[in-house]
Amino acid sequence: MPRVTNAVYTKARRKRTLRKTKGFFGFKSKLYKHAKDALARSGQYAYAHRKRKKGDFRSLWIVRINAAVRTEGLTYSTFMGGVKAAKIELDRKAMSELAIHDPAAFSLIVTKAKEALAALPKKAVAKKK
Repeated sequence: MPRVTNAVYTKARRKRTLRKTKGFFGFKSKLYKHAKDALARSGQYAYAHRKRKKGDFRSLWIVRINAAVRTEGLTYSTFMGGVKAAKIELDRKAMSELAIHDPAAFSLIVTKAKEALAALPKKAVAKKK
């Protein structure tokens, strides 16, 4: 029985792997054995960081909102409490974009939140010492 090597597929697979690892440092872009391991690890990082990206963006939006709200004399947490009390249905991404690109509209939201906070009973509003 003759020995079958299937060299065409093997060469194509190696070429595909080396094409994907182009730009990696050192042996990881040149040698198939190292490139294969680097590609597997890069896939794991990509998967994990696709999940982490959501939290990273949420943190960025919170930082932007906090910076914009502090110029209006509030903290982020009191502002968000006022937003909930005013029943404003904007998410953090939209508020962040408003704070950057349309400060006038964002200041209207802040005033609505302040009015809603003022209308709450005094027990519900936590005072900062």
